[in-house]
This record gives sequence, structure tokens and C-alpha cells, in this order.
Amino acid sequence: MLDIIHIEIYQGYQMDKILLMLQLQAELNDATNGEDWTKGITKNGRKINWQRCIYMECAEIIDSFSWKHWKSLNKEADWDNIQIEVVDVWHFVISLAIENYSQTLRGGIDDLAINISELKCFNKIDTTNELFASQEEVIEKVENIMLHSLREEILNLEGLICDFFDLVVMSGLDLESLYKLYVGKNILNQFRQDNGYKDGTYIKVWAGEEDNIVMKRVWQENKNLKPDMLYKELTKLYLELNKS
Repeated sequence: MLDIIHIEIYQGYQMDKILLMLQLQAELNDATNGEDWTKGITKNGRKINWQRCIYMECAEIIDSFSWKHWKSLNKEADWDNIQIEVVDVWHFVISLAIENYSQTLRGGIDDLAINISELKCFNKIDTTNELFASQEEVIEKVENIMLHSLREEILNLEGLICDFFDLVVMSGLDLESLYKLYVGKNILNQFRQDNGYKDGTYIKVWAGEEDNIVMKRVWQENKNLKPDMLYKELTKLYLELNKS
């Protein structure tokens, strides 16, 4: 009986990570697109296409490899950037999932979190992983995710999420590292919005490094850093690195 209780507590803890990511994404979308974004329209009346966002971000993952047969054949894959791009895809996958649940009346964020955590493929990312798949395997998986987004028939949301979880594992990530990077990127996105991202005044390259990489390094070097402190640390670095 005690083991069952421990298992249920552990499963609840893992589901909470999914739930928090969904909640953070909904809050970010509310702030940037308006509270009616699940209807597919921003507060400025622009159409939202999460599926297009997914396949465009997937293209950026592919471009992190030396896939062009006519040049850079021996260039190492940029796994730091690939992992960041994978997390970017996750932002759009869960935005699409929340929108889909709302429009099809399947339920709210809590229902979505439960259903994701109950997928058999969820177990794939629930173990520590630091191994990378081959370039061709990753690109093939990325292209499968793109196909999910490009198909015109009814969205296979569960299939899309399971293919994404495959990509997580193939990119050397797991639930814990996905969660950590997602929270970090979510905070970075908020930081960007607060510092002129929409009006074009935000500086994305900090002393020769893209802000994504700076954020990831700060997380990795300060394992006990809380999310609010990450925001403050990014503010400090941004001001220091971009002094006129």
C-alpha cells in the first residue's frame, strides 16, 4: 500500500511539471496575444497559426545540423542550440494543445495536463537522459513533427505530442531538463517582452552570444536559482553587457 502511495505521489509530482508549463504558457499567451487567443485571434485581430509556428521552429532545428550535402560536412551539431529550439517547439505544441482543447470542448488546462501525463509515451521522458541520437534520426523525427503540423485533416494531437517526446529523448533531454529549460525560456520570453522585443529595441545578442545560450548557462551554473532570481540575473547581465 505504501509503495502505491509513493508511486501516486511521484506521478502527481511529474504531472505537476506538465501542469505548470501549461499554466505558464497560457499566462504568456494571455499577456502577448490577449485573453481570447484560444479562439485563434490576437488582441490586435491577427490570425494565430500555431501549426505554422511549429514547423518553422522545426526548420530551425534542422538548420542546427550540417545537413547540406554540399558544405560543412564535418561540422559538429550545435546541441546547445538544438535543445533550445526543441523547447521553442514545445511552447508552440502546448499552445496548440490548449487551443485545441478549448475549441473542441475537451476541457481546460488541468484536463490536458492529466491526459498528457497518462499517455504511454510520457514514460519516455521520465528518466534521466544525456545521450544524443544521430543527425539523421533527429531530422527524420523533426520532419514527422512537421508533417503533423502540415496535414489538413483533423489534428492528431496525441501523435504530435508523442513524436515530440521522442524528439526530447533524442536531443539528450528528459522531463526534468525540459521543464528547467522551458521555465528558463518562458522567463526569457517575458524578459524580452519587458525590454522592447515587440518594438524592435531589444538586443538579442549579448556580447557575442545569443540570449538563449546565456539563459541556459545561468541555469546550469546556478542549480538552486529560483525563477524570479533568474529574471533578476538576466536583468543584471543585460544591463552590464549592453552598456552604451
